[in-house]
Amino acid sequence: MENRNFQMDTQWNIIHYPEKPKGFGILIIGDERHFVDESKCFWTQNEGKLAIINELKDAGYTIFSSNLYGRNWGSEDAVELAQRLYQHVIRSEILNNKIHILAEGMGALAAIKLLEKMKGSIRSLVLLNPILSLKNHLEQEKEHKFFYKKLMRELTAAHQTDQSTLENEIFKMDEVVNLDYECPITIIQVLSGGKAYTQSKLYQKVINTPKINPIFILPEKKPQLGTMLIKFFNSHEKVL
Repeated sequence: MENRNFQMDTQWNIIHYPEKPKGFGILIIGDERHFVDESKCFWTQNEGKLAIINELKDAGYTIFSSNLYGRNWGSEDAVELAQRLYQHVIRSEILNNKIHILAEGMGALAAIKLLEKMKGSIRSLVLLNPILSLKNHLEQEKEHKFFYKKLMRELTAAHQTDQSTLENEIFKMDEVVNLDYECPITIIQVLSGGKAYTQSKLYQKVINTPKINPIFILPEKKPQLGTMLIKFFNSHEKVL
């Protein structure tokens, strides 16, 4: 069986099985375009992402992911479902209790909340082109009225509150994001498009620990992502 799709709380989830499992699991938390349905998911439909999935499976990793209510923007519902998915997978599969997390873009918002809630259960965390601060992201989008309106619609739906309340809450947030955890964390930023360069400047402003030095790669190096991930994950599997 290559993969198994199942539902939890109306949301589809998927487990990708390696041919020769090594006993370690990776939770993927996707970006805005991410989805999981009854037969497929974004990471198997996208050629570049599928290549990463296949490399991780070839290295023996069991990979799991959830639709997480679509564009959830790190909502509490999404974080809670991610925790429940972890518990389900740990109960149903033969895996080490401490998992790796790979979070892309918007998925970083949920992943950072999981660091706090799942202390001791996360082995390592990779943030790929992450949105670390909702406050900074909103401030960036304010310059583009159409995108700002669209983003606010998604945020109010995800967090189930009205726009003015949400804006007040977000703009009161601390600019600095707490990433000072014992769990090893790395950030990989693919430098494609102006937004990525802007995002890279934000890292210095929002990261609160010198332990994390973001890695910047050019778009033509993207095929090396799978190898980079495997090397990072492997290096944090010495202690079971």
